[in-house]
Amino acid sequence: MLNLSQNGCSVWVTSSTELALVPTAVALGKFDGVHRGHRQVIQPILEDIGTREGGDIKTFSPSVTSKDRIYSTVVTFNPHPQEFFTGQPRTLLTPLDEKVQQLRSLGVEQLVLLPFDKELCALTPEEFVEKILIEQLQAVQISVGQDFRFGSKRTGTAQDLQVIAAKHGVPVTIVPLESCSEEVFPEAPISSSLIRQTLSSGDLQYANKLLGRPYSLIGTVVKGQQLGRTIGFPTANLQLPKDKFLPLQGVYAVRVFITDETLELDGNGYLGVMNIGNRPTVNGTQISVEVHLFNWFGDLYGKKLTVQLEKFLRPEQKFPNLEALKTQIQLDCNAAKAFFGC
Repeated sequence: MLNLSQNGCSVWVTSSTELALVPTAVALGKFDGVHRGHRQVIQPILEDIGTREGGDIKTFSPSVTSKDRIYSTVVTFNPHPQEFFTGQPRTLLTPLDEKVQQLRSLGVEQLVLLPFDKELCALTPEEFVEKILIEQLQAVQISVGQDFRFGSKRTGTAQDLQVIAAKHGVPVTIVPLESCSEEVFPEAPISSSLIRQTLSSGDLQYANKLLGRPYSLIGTVVKGQQLGRTIGFPTANLQLPKDKFLPLQGVYAVRVFITDETLELDGNGYLGVMNIGNRPTVNGTQISVEVHLFNWFGDLYGKKLTVQLEKFLRPEQKFPNLEALKTQIQLDCNAAKAFFGC
């Protein structure tokens, strides 16, 4: 159970429906990535609350509830259903901290993480709606994407949800799939899977267009081998959440923000380059994420950074010696500065 606040805006996070703030306007789904399509699913519950309550409500105290209060609530699942069914750990586009950060920026007040277990999987579509959404969360409005499936063996459709909820007087908004239809990109429904594919292939421009924002890595700076210092390019070694999805290994032009525990982005950030990979030139064996900031001379150890990936520059490669690596890093920096126009 968490209460994460930023500038008066809070997100109440709980894995227990008993601790959820009710009544609720619910957006239901997996929401990994909180991409453009997800935001279309979330928008109706924000609009509904504004209409019902006469304006935008963005501050609240979890200890104070009101019968007239409706809490905009994203309901998702933990662990990710695919991880539960396969038994294999699944990396995420937006681990919990990032998901909360994105939801908070939209004005969502509550995130309910339903424990995805055998008990939940066994619920029929009718039982899921009646027990979870109506009885426990006291939903007065529900929004889902048109491809949403739920209940035992995924037998329930978005239309089924609409019919079942209507029996309880609860309206359900079914949101059409959002597509990327710009000429320079293939037209396809926006999905977390497609974003993963584009990130894995190095097509960062397409991935960022699908997301509606730059793909980001958020982590804490820890001590590395400090090799960069010896060749004139000191780097911050970033420790990421274990469940964070990493894009294609290589070098990126990045914008970096030094953030506090609320993950608030301050100012315009710092420009730099980032390498994701095994560092084959020095016979590295583990993937590392290292960031070099332009014109930065301070101490970053222990600080939390949000790194926005702006452009993929090149794949990782092995160089014959450190001098050749140094030359290439300078070329990478020049390419990034040209991209940023500085």
